[in-house]
Amino acid sequence: MNPRNTIKAPFFEIGPKSYLYGQEVIDLALAADAAAEKYGVDIIFTTPVVEIARVKAATRRIHVFAPHMDPLRPGRGLADILPESLVAAGAEGVMLNHCEKPLSFEVLQETLKRAEEVGLTTIVCASSLAEARQIAMLRPDIVVAEPSELIASGVCVGPEYVAAAMNAVHEVAPEVLVLTAAGIANGQDVYDTIFAGADATGSSSGVAKAPDRAAMVDEMISAVRRAWDARNQQ
Repeated sequence: MNPRNTIKAPFFEIGPKSYLYGQEVIDLALAADAAAEKYGVDIIFTTPVVEIARVKAATRRIHVFAPHMDPLRPGRGLADILPESLVAAGAEGVMLNHCEKPLSFEVLQETLKRAEEVGLTTIVCASSLAEARQIAMLRPDIVVAEPSELIASGVCVGPEYVAAAMNAVHEVAPEVLVLTAAGIANGQDVYDTIFAGADATGSSSGVAKAPDRAAMVDEMISAVRRAWDARNQQ
């Protein structure tokens, strides 16, 4: 694991993807920053690449991540995302292998090495338990276990999947954090997922498409805190 990784459970990931752009991204980042401070919960904010610098400058508490990068080195590579450029823009980490930006296992392995070289924390997506186990062998900082068919569906995984995902990753790499998500639509979904045993969960469309995004962020991060505290009082 990256020694620079300062993210601790429980945490939450918000990714506006391309639902939002421009000032709307900044406004959502500010809402996330306020919620992270209010509830004492780490938030990964996976921002569009073009907004990394502005999000970083506008916030204090959230962890600013890029949604992708390429394993190239400085030099040729028009339109590719250079790891060093993400660091220079203020990114703390990078998401890799999302179902909307999949990587072959070989390219993922190479990209993780480049992330380690430049000091970026890594969060890697897996669309099945078998893939989660395979990715855990590469020792990223965080594995995201989310069935791709449930992403943006409004139907979230149940406690059985949460337990299975935690086991799949920790049998291989006990130190790797596990985020289980897909279909997280409200605070109750968040509460149930964290209470079931996940280190973290997250939401994209559930936040970005909410009528009041700031209120939804507050609802979800409050649920993280309440579920984690209830879990630890058992």
